[in-house]
Amino acid sequence: MLETAGRVAMVSGAARGIGRAVAERLAGAGYRISAGLRDPRRLPAGTDWLACRYEAQDPGSAEAWVAETVGRLGRVDVLVNAAGINPKANFLDPDETALDALWAVNAKAPMRVIRAAWPHLAACGEGRIVNLASLSGKRVRNDNTGYAMTKSALVALTHAVRREGWDHGIRATALCPGFVDTDMTAHVTKQPRQLMSRPEDLAAVVETLVRLPNTASVAELLLNCRHEDML
Repeated sequence: MLETAGRVAMVSGAARGIGRAVAERLAGAGYRISAGLRDPRRLPAGTDWLACRYEAQDPGSAEAWVAETVGRLGRVDVLVNAAGINPKANFLDPDETALDALWAVNAKAPMRVIRAAWPHLAACGEGRIVNLASLSGKRVRNDNTGYAMTKSALVALTHAVRREGWDHGIRATALCPGFVDTDMTAHVTKQPRQLMSRPEDLAAVVETLVRLPNTASVAELLLNCRHEDML
């Protein structure tokens, strides 16, 4: 396992849900955390994380977050793209407002952060990227076509990143969970909340992924709280 001392992890969506759980887990493991937050005032109380404004839909926000992280903490070793949205976007709906927002936040924003952090991840020789995708990016089980499309695109982006970054020591993983007990699944009634995966469990998986050596890369990791074919 890679040592964590002095290493810096950037985590988007770190105010709540999976992003917060990941940031807390990595901080506990010794990483210095740069938290990408829509409102830096929402930095979880009691933490010593670097709070940076990061608005996924704003052009230039990714670059500013990376620049502030490097300026204050000196490096970037790990990037976890956990920020995401889930408005309903059925492909038969002629109003593409929700679809455009999904593309901006779930697909284009992670690409922009990766692009901005790229030289720093390459410089450390053991750069790690985890993109929070979804099982919806692997199969379609509901009518939110837009969400599935963007998460599938995020999986594809992850594979492109692995290919481009391999010789630089950059390793990337698409983490694809099913239902997780967060605000994003508050509307779900077909799966009891007590039977959903927990953000803390995903955080434990993320720590393992980012601490694996260059010779033990995981391209995709599918995680489910219920039985179904895992394709």
